Amino acid sequence: MPSASPVPGGHGHGSNSIAKLAFGAIGVVFGDIGTSPIYAFRETFVGPHPLAIDELHILGVVSLIFWSMTLVVSIQYVGILMRADNKGQGGSLALVALISGHIKKSRYGGLVVLLGVFATALFYGDSMITPAVSVLSAVEGLTVVESRLAPLVLPIALVLLIGLFVLQKSGTAKVGALFAPVMVIYFSVLAILGIYHLVQMPGVLVALNPWYAIQFFLTDKMLGFLALGSVVLAVTGAEALYSDMGHFGRGPMRMSWFGFVMPCLLINYFGQAAMILGLDDASAAEAMENPFFNLAPEYLRLPLVILATCATFIASQAVISGAFSITHQAMQLGFIPRLSTRHTSEHEVGQIYIPFVNWALMTGVIVLVLVFQNSSNLASAYGIAVTGAMLIDTCLMTVLLIVLWRWKLWLAIPVIVTFFIVDGAYFAANATKIADGGWFPLLIGGIAFTLLTTWNKGRRLMRLRMTEAALPLNVFAKSAHGSAARVPGTAIFMASSNVGVPSALLHNIKHNKVLHERVVVLTVEVAEVPYVEASERYEVSDLGQGFYRLTLRYGFMEETDIPAALANTQICGAPFEMMKTSFFLSRQTLLPAAKPGMAIWREKLFAWMMRNAASAMEFFRLPTNRVVELGSQLEI
Repeated sequence: MPSASPVPGGHGHGSNSIAKLAFGAIGVVFGDIGTSPIYAFRETFVGPHPLAIDELHILGVVSLIFWSMTLVVSIQYVGILMRADNKGQGGSLALVALISGHIKKSRYGGLVVLLGVFATALFYGDSMITPAVSVLSAVEGLTVVESRLAPLVLPIALVLLIGLFVLQKSGTAKVGALFAPVMVIYFSVLAILGIYHLVQMPGVLVALNPWYAIQFFLTDKMLGFLALGSVVLAVTGAEALYSDMGHFGRGPMRMSWFGFVMPCLLINYFGQAAMILGLDDASAAEAMENPFFNLAPEYLRLPLVILATCATFIASQAVISGAFSITHQAMQLGFIPRLSTRHTSEHEVGQIYIPFVNWALMTGVIVLVLVFQNSSNLASAYGIAVTGAMLIDTCLMTVLLIVLWRWKLWLAIPVIVTFFIVDGAYFAANATKIADGGWFPLLIGGIAFTLLTTWNKGRRLMRLRMTEAALPLNVFAKSAHGSAARVPGTAIFMASSNVGVPSALLHNIKHNKVLHERVVVLTVEVAEVPYVEASERYEVSDLGQGFYRLTLRYGFMEETDIPAALANTQICGAPFEMMKTSFFLSRQTLLPAAKPGMAIWREKLFAWMMRNAASAMEFFRLPTNRVVELGSQLEI
């Protein structure tokens, strides 16, 4: 899951720099997985498939949590996938871009892209459930402090969540400075509470032995399998470690995980198990209603509720920022139409705010809280999106190990089979919860997948139709030179393809019968890498008669600021002066037609998306008083 913003010097080599980045990562990356102890252990026992609260099940569950965290987070994501960076960037889309460059022409290339797009679509479902379940579970701690506060839980959670989304438009740079210290305190408290109970019952540490997890399965075969649907809550947020690699760097994140976060989480889980084992049956059943908050002495429970609420607020912030980041990547890679994007920091290019995504997420979160009412019901909906994305990452990892890294089969196959069994079992266990709420993230994922693939295919069809009737630009330049009056200044005609003459140029000469002294046909291309080197930014063809074809290349993590790219350059014969430059845009009106390509309903959906997309003027940051739009119709 992508998160907040790139951190300057994310790949520094000095020990101070690594330590500083490791500290910063604790505040941004680990919020989702860090807030799991609030509800994960509890849900395994009191969720849709409750377990007996006895030694066999407690040791079995905590053993499962330990080995899940070790296999999925530490080995699969931190150990293997974090080595698969696309010029420093991680995450499903970055991984797909990396892989598809090698297998694009094979018959599996399209399948790999679809898998990555579906993982992205599932993320939107996850990014609605994460804030709802984490904030609600923290506020529910109030009922442990005072049971009469139960009616206030929903209103307080809704106020906090709405406030979180309202906060986004002003940026989180200042608030973000508090994230790391708060999360360090939070993780430290997790460890202290866990140690307090472990000292009283150290015998629970025998669960580090995987035999206790195996024994659990041997005793309760079906119930053990179903328990995986709740155990996986302990590793939600694992993909964030991979997605946020570009922000903090591989080394600092590994230092944070192995040196601080993982030990604190495991100590807390084992502490919860030790506390329950130390109680009589009646007290254990009561404590299991909310074991996380019962770890603390009665007089410290209210401060713990406040601290946990702050931590879930931060975790939710990271998920929302991640939704903005992944949407920006998808826009650049051509899977989402242009959306209005605001930059909330003058210094960090990654700190962005996308109003449509923000309010859509907020609506989804409010609906979830009002429909599901409590965190236990929400936990049933949680997991299917996460495990689906994990299973897709395992499929992509298979291609990575065999095709890109060329591991020996005797080494690759055992690794691949192990993770397919683990991630497949988690996904299958969560699939049983579809009727209990798991349908929601699948519904959101299905809608997002339909929109993403429709937009991508529609753009390709539109470009194909435009290319079919395109007149070569060099032929047009020679014929147009003598047939139209030339006027001072520069005209830049935006073109979606670097083949043929853009319709805006044809319409301009048809209606206005003039050409500027310098005519530049400009195409913006987004490469399948996060950042493009400055030396590779420009490609220019001088066609003579004052005509130029210019291609600007950007990475999928970069901002497409055309005036900034053209400033102080003489790539087309002379510098670009914005006050003497006009930008001409083509606005296409799409007419759905019964042509091969897409179903009529998808063509209508694509046309609707195109009508509601942000203008190219806003997306490319063109000066508003220097833009001319010319419309045309196109059948797809």
